[in-house]
Amino acid sequence: MGQPAGVKICDTILDAIGNTPMVRINALTRDVTEATVLAKVETFNPGNSIKDRIALRMIEDAERSGQLKPGGTIIEGTSGNTGMGLAIVAAIKGYRCIFTTTDKQSKEKIDALKAFGAEVIVCPTDVDPEDPRSYYSVSSRLQSEIAGAWKANQYDNASNTQAHYEQTAPEIWEQTSGAVTHLVVGVGTGGTISGIGRYLKERNPKVKVWGIDTYGSVFKKYKETGIFDKNEIYPYVTEGIGEDFIPANVDFTIIDHFEKVTDKDAAIMTRRLAREEGIFAGNSAGAAMAGVIIVASSSTGVEMSTNGNAGCMMVSTGSFFTLSARTISS
Repeated sequence: MGQPAGVKICDTILDAIGNTPMVRINALTRDVTEATVLAKVETFNPGNSIKDRIALRMIEDAERSGQLKPGGTIIEGTSGNTGMGLAIVAAIKGYRCIFTTTDKQSKEKIDALKAFGAEVIVCPTDVDPEDPRSYYSVSSRLQSEIAGAWKANQYDNASNTQAHYEQTAPEIWEQTSGAVTHLVVGVGTGGTISGIGRYLKERNPKVKVWGIDTYGSVFKKYKETGIFDKNEIYPYVTEGIGEDFIPANVDFTIIDHFEKVTDKDAAIMTRRLAREEGIFAGNSAGAAMAGVIIVASSSTGVEMSTNGNAGCMMVSTGSFFTLSARTISS
């Protein structure tokens, strides 16, 4: 069979993970900031999110360490995207998947996981992580009960952060020719912001890293005061960001600032991304974009410039966006 020049044939769908495109944001930032704003569109991954990257890395590291053996079962608590990535990898490698999720997740996400052969157990949202009914606790119980089970544990698994340090971050650095000055990420497990942020700061210590949090989550107050305040915790709609505990993958020393975004602002910006930029992404992407707009258009005291030019990189579950201190040519 003939193959057009420059076209790569993937041995499996797993070879299509990563090397996602970066797209300039235009309408949403017009009259808001003079910075170059770019979106790295992670929906181009096979599972339509950035979580495909960590799913493959976590499974392959578990195989190398002997924690996950042929014919084993993958267990994970997930809001959907990590489960999708794990299910895709499992389909290729021949593993059984059992996922726990919360009752705030959409039926479409649950149905998609099942389409890849995964088993899904829906747990209540409004309970403490330590509650035996929580999706964290149920996944841990299943791991102990099922022979040959391995729990991915994206929140504390260092392979999550390392996947972004070794793959996502170098892509960003290369695609922007090192011009990125700020990284803005919706924070859930913490792997994305910690891995990419560490890589970028090693190459340019002036890079600023902003975490996008949601109301109902503990991250912002914990960063600013060192206090884990349970009064900050209440149910919210936005999926994929915020937590009611502190995952090991959240490296607060890498994060310079947290900005909270409401469910409403996240949803509005998600719709605007589709209608004005043609980028179809989830509410965590909308939250990240909204966070940039909030900081750029208000007097928050957060540094928004480098050498006199505004700049930022924004990352979220499905897509992420970049502003740069200098113009990046097409």
